[in-house]
Amino acid sequence: MTQLTGTVNKVMDENEIRRALTRIAHEIIERNKGAEDLVIIGIQSRGVPMAQRLARIISEIEGLEIPVGSLNVALYRDDYATRSARTISPSKIPFDVTNKKVILVDEVLFTGRTTRAALDAIMDLGRPAVIQLAVLVDRGHRELPIRADYVGKNLPTALKESVDVHWVETKGEDAVMITK
Repeated sequence: MTQLTGTVNKVMDENEIRRALTRIAHEIIERNKGAEDLVIIGIQSRGVPMAQRLARIISEIEGLEIPVGSLNVALYRDDYATRSARTISPSKIPFDVTNKKVILVDEVLFTGRTTRAALDAIMDLGRPAVIQLAVLVDRGHRELPIRADYVGKNLPTALKESVDVHWVETKGEDAVMITK
């Protein structure tokens, strides 16, 4: 967990997170006319727990198993050479993305650079029918022309602020704290 300094404000609690994920799941099902040919890929590291939760909710609603993968975009980033080394697992995409409806998931959308890297990585795996982006928080400040298809909360921030999502498993229940 990241050590936070300065003022910390909880902007969404566990119930707000659960409602946002449920709403996003319903929007995904509606836009895609069901869950057939749907796959979900979480961007490592904090997009993966959200992807798993979305897949579980959609599976419960539609009665279908939704494949979930995790994507390491480190080598696709345009700032790879300047970033400090991080311990991130290799990508795990145990399915073919060709002709699938890919839901790309990340917890926070900021400049758009991570999303751009993820799009490049997915295209190296195959040619999806469509790629849609789901995020828990959109904090603005885009540097690239990227927008999310599904957003849990729009949260305007100052550039010097940070938004952190903390996924915590407690007795099988999701507990998430977003700090600003």
